[in-house]
Amino acid sequence: MKINKWKKYRVSSVKVLLLSAVLLFAIITQTGCGNKEPVSRTDFCLNTTCTITIYDMDEEEAGEILQGAFDNIRDYENMMSRTVEGSDIYKINHAKGQPVEVSDETAEVIALGIYMGEVSDGMFDITIGEVTELWNFSGESPSVPADADIKEALSSVDYRSVSLDGNTVVMNDPDAHIDLGGIAKGYIADRTGDFLEEKGVESGIVNLGGNVVTIGSKDDGTPWNIGIERPYSDRTEMAGSVGAEDETIVTSGIYERKFEEDGTVYHHIIDPQTGYPKDTDLESVTIKADKGNSAMCDGFSTICLMYGREKALEFIERMQEEHSDIGLEAAFIDKNDDMVQTEGMNLKIAEDQTK
Repeated sequence: MKINKWKKYRVSSVKVLLLSAVLLFAIITQTGCGNKEPVSRTDFCLNTTCTITIYDMDEEEAGEILQGAFDNIRDYENMMSRTVEGSDIYKINHAKGQPVEVSDETAEVIALGIYMGEVSDGMFDITIGEVTELWNFSGESPSVPADADIKEALSSVDYRSVSLDGNTVVMNDPDAHIDLGGIAKGYIADRTGDFLEEKGVESGIVNLGGNVVTIGSKDDGTPWNIGIERPYSDRTEMAGSVGAEDETIVTSGIYERKFEEDGTVYHHIIDPQTGYPKDTDLESVTIKADKGNSAMCDGFSTICLMYGREKALEFIERMQEEHSDIGLEAAFIDKNDDMVQTEGMNLKIAEDQTK
């Protein structure tokens, strides 16, 4: 492991992005493929800002592909959102323990969610839906739920109550509610990357609210330069950057979504064992792996954030052994402004932020 010390000023929520609007323009103008101008589209979906950029096609062709990509994203959202009436997850959560047939895609994400529960000993739990509904971080006016309500909701949190047989889902606890928010965005990012490649895209970037998938490389053959933003500063200020070529990068941070009540800040990473925001010594976790593993990185980043620095390091080392063929790497930033990264992460700290 490498350990880097940052200057002692606050490093809060860390998000993955393409270096910022200003630097993104520089990348675009310098890395277009031949005479092709990059074609980009940004929409709000999955409760976040999503941007897809194609670098190697003309505007008309790329525009049609981008339209198809965003249509697919919304289809997936309507399939897996717990709040969309008629979605697979909505049906499961309202079936009162009766069998529900779901799509292949939903079944795949549920299976991954069960796996995340197994490898984290329940620290990641897709049946936390009742608890997240109480906190309502995506609502306009979230507030701290009553302790009694949290305890009642916690009684139904146990990923082992989910029975998955092919495409049939049964909740053995009829009061348990599934929430795939911790991995669905990563899965959709993976599938969006697949869709672009199926349409012939050889150079592009998918950024679904911090779940980044890179397709190919820049036209000079060098990796894309993916920046990690320091969000409470000018948007051109970076904590660091990492190269990525046919890879995915995912970041989870404790200040990505939050609210303040009675002088206390509550973040959205909920501990499935207590029902409250997890008390952790980490501020952010960034996970990198080969393209096609964004959903797994999504889950791993959340697990590591809740584990805290030391246990997260042990977890990543264990996952590197278990998934030795996916190029798994990680970087952690703790509340002391220290950064730890695995040997292959190669995250470059911004020069003006190192001691």
